[in-house]
This record gives sequence, structure tokens and C-alpha cells, in this order.
Amino acid sequence: MNLNMQKTILITGSTDGIGKETAFHLAVRGYRVLIHSRDPEKLERTISEVKKQSGNSNITGYVADLSSLLEVREMAVALLDLENKLDVLLNNAGVIMKSYQLSDEGLEMTFSVNHLSHFYLSGLLLPLLLKNGKAKIINLSSMVHSRSIDFDKLLDPVFFDSVNAYSLSKLCNVLFTYKLSDILRDTGITVNCMHPGVINTKMLMETWGPIGSPVKEGAEREVFLVESEITEMFTGKYFQDDREHKTCTVSYDKTIQNTLWNLSLSLLERAGFRAGYPTT
Repeated sequence: MNLNMQKTILITGSTDGIGKETAFHLAVRGYRVLIHSRDPEKLERTISEVKKQSGNSNITGYVADLSSLLEVREMAVALLDLENKLDVLLNNAGVIMKSYQLSDEGLEMTFSVNHLSHFYLSGLLLPLLLKNGKAKIINLSSMVHSRSIDFDKLLDPVFFDSVNAYSLSKLCNVLFTYKLSDILRDTGITVNCMHPGVINTKMLMETWGPIGSPVKEGAEREVFLVESEITEMFTGKYFQDDREHKTCTVSYDKTIQNTLWNLSLSLLERAGFRAGYPTT
């Protein structure tokens, strides 16, 4: 029996790019794959395609627009109701906005989708991750994560720059990883982040042009961390090219980690949401 058939993984943003390719590779390996999309029709097409090409019928889909915290909550409620456990949460989805736009809660879109939605989702899904006694949270970051952060300017439209907003959101992914790994250190849940490589996703090509590697290579990096014993034994690490790498100096600053954590909780609470993390 393929032991992977007993494992369930949720991949956010998995009807396109690296996420879709990762879903296919894991389906081939026998995992029960939960595919996520904001588009119901695209979700159904992807589920059908992955089932047909992988020969794995154990593929399920969930819909949520990550620019809406309400939809994130609704998806999490559905997952908690329908799923028995979750072995891996792969926070893969990401955007880069060419202009300043707001999420449903009135927050800068890049920050909200790339960081806050995954911060919220991860907290809501902790009961499923804890059921297993051993689980993984893997956050997609980037080698272009920002080397500094000014919280007073983070969400201010006056200081918005498309690429800078993306880089800041990727730093937030790292800061979140390190903080959450400390909180969950004794629970059996490991929390790590990664750079998948410079990959020719639609986002990369629209922003910088076709300067990267095939999507398959990015998916291989994600699959490696999903399956690796390294991410079972170690937590609070950043990986690049299948090896642990250092992130920028500021990412290890506990005060900055705590500031982002408290800001994220505050933004959720102001919008009427609660993440469900243990009190720190």
C-alpha cells in the first residue's frame, strides 16, 4: 500500500503555475490532494485534469478568494467540517499587484493575499493539523524578500510600489514562519518556508519577463519539502535549492517578528475575525 494515500495536503493557489504542477506531482505520488482556487469553474477543470493525468481519483477542491477574509473563514469552516485531518498545509498562493488595490477588508492587496490570508488560514486549520500528531506548514517566500520593514509605511498607499510591496509580503512570510515555529515547537507541527526558484509563472513573466526556469522545477522544490524528513525534524527554517539558507538579518529579530504577529492579529480583530492561535 502506498503510504502517501494516507496523507492529505492542502495547496493554496493550485489551479495555476507552481501550485498546479505541485498538485499533479503529489497526486502521482498517491497523496490525497486538496486543490484551492478562487474560481469554481477553474477549480473543477483542474480537479478533472489532475485526476485524469495522475490516475489518482482522491482529489478534492475548495473555493475561496484570498482577498476576502470572510471567504478564507468559510473555506476553513468547510475544511474543518469535511476533513478528518491535514498532514501538510502548503501556503503557495501569491500575487503581485501592478497598482495599489484594496482587499475586501480595505487592506493593501499584496499584503492581504500573500501574508494575512495565510496567517488567518493557518490559525483556523490548526485543529486539523494537530489531529495527526505530526504535520507540516510550508510557506512560500522568495529570495527577493525585503531586507527591512517599516510598519508605519507598510500599508500606506503613499509609499506603495508594486515590487516593493511584493518583497515586503515575502519578508512577512519569513517573519511569520519563524514566529509560528516557536509557538508550535512542542506540538508536532513544523513550520518552514522556502524559495521555489526563479520560475516562469504567469506572475513572473508579466512583471519581469520570461527570465526563469520551467514551472516543473519550482514544483520539484515544493514536493521535496513536502516529502523530506528534514522538514519533519526541523522547524523555523528557510530553504532554497533544497538546502537550508539564511534569510536577511532583520528576519531573525524577535521584536520585529512579534510586531508583525501582533499587527496581523489586530488587523483580523478590527475586521471582526479571530485566528485561533494559542495565546503567547
